[in-house]
Amino acid sequence: MCDDRSVSRVPTVSNRCRPIAIDVFAGAGGLSLGFEQAGFDVVAAVEYDPVHAATHKFNFPYCNVLCRDVANLSADALLQAAEEGFRGLYPRRKWPGYVDALIGGPPCQGFSAGGKREEDDKRNQLLLHFVRLVEEIKPRVFCLENVAGLLETRFDSLREEAVRRLRVAGYHVSGTDGQINSLNFGVPQSRRRVIILGSRGDCCPEGLRPSAIEITVEEAFEGLPSPGSYPKLLGDDESELLEVDYQRRSLIDNPYARQLAGLEPVPGDKSRPRHWDPTIITGSRRTVHAPATIERFASTSPGTVEPKSRLYRLPLRGPSRTLRAGTGSERGAHTSPRPIHPVEDRVITVREAARLHGYPDWFRFHTTNWHGHRQVGNSVPPPLARAAAISLLRALNCKPVALRASISLGATTLLRLSSLEAQPVVNAVAAELPETRMRKKMDDAAPDTGERVAN
Repeated sequence: MCDDRSVSRVPTVSNRCRPIAIDVFAGAGGLSLGFEQAGFDVVAAVEYDPVHAATHKFNFPYCNVLCRDVANLSADALLQAAEEGFRGLYPRRKWPGYVDALIGGPPCQGFSAGGKREEDDKRNQLLLHFVRLVEEIKPRVFCLENVAGLLETRFDSLREEAVRRLRVAGYHVSGTDGQINSLNFGVPQSRRRVIILGSRGDCCPEGLRPSAIEITVEEAFEGLPSPGSYPKLLGDDESELLEVDYQRRSLIDNPYARQLAGLEPVPGDKSRPRHWDPTIITGSRRTVHAPATIERFASTSPGTVEPKSRLYRLPLRGPSRTLRAGTGSERGAHTSPRPIHPVEDRVITVREAARLHGYPDWFRFHTTNWHGHRQVGNSVPPPLARAAAISLLRALNCKPVALRASISLGATTLLRLSSLEAQPVVNAVAAELPETRMRKKMDDAAPDTGERVAN
């Protein structure tokens, strides 16, 4: 439910421009991708984990990625990063001096059903750091994503303080009174989340509009090859497709898989097209199982749990359960429980997990299974993020332009770095952002359509 308090009118974005967004707690980039698909320019992102930051940089090479702790990040530093990202993206345009949207999903382990739900988990306070940045940066709109556990009574005081401060800062707020499920937004995975939206304009953000489309695991996996046919995938996450698999990919029938495979456009997609090679399968490093494990998997029916490992076997003609992320190295580096493939006697690959999350096949993750599955499981499904972004565009009264010119992805070395290697590399790449070779291409991709409206 949205409050109906009267606030001063905030000028709308020119309906031919692309609104500017910053993504904090960005991870690999699920929110960033969904907002870009809706028509936002995500010019800066903040991510504490260096491996995730490097992956975000690979997929969003025009975005100024800061590998920093949000708790120690000032609004001025974040705005400076946004300005640098904007100038790298549009070198011929004047920086407007503000951002339209602040988006982010603060770490949710303290609220999550998969964790201990500790009220004093210090990560819970990152929610209030998101609120602090909204108060100080004063974006026109914001999107705050978290797990459904945030609505539990034990977190009432923290949640209520956050919402109170946002309203005092002049925002209409919606989405605080219930949860949503990604199943209702064209994602073949049950994933309950809280999406809190806010706007400083006269218009309160509407709730997300569900999709009537239901996707099954079978539809999501259509066209993906069996990794067992590729010896190279025992030591790497990518391989050139066999001709038979490439032909089978071209014959994908259902729209969901066709769109993720790049065979047809996502309706209304306004993201920058990426250069990628569809003859290469990525994110598909094989997991080697012991013969006894394979035997147990073989005796497990789809839609049931294997008794010893407690791994769930995916159904073919239904959705997936929630994909989980495991823990980072600071919490013991526990591997996420990966579902068993519905037909083959093995756990799913990162690419298959990405299909269950709504990521296009051009989007890549870290080349190790641990990091790759962690990045998928920690992220917001892009179709769900896109639905939130579209709601905020309505509040902004904005109709962004679509982009035509495609861009290259980052260097694949970004996907192979350890935590120690990743941070200096990400920071070095960010420092060179205004001088990147894509500057003219970016400027040509979205020609100047007039002055933005100032605050």
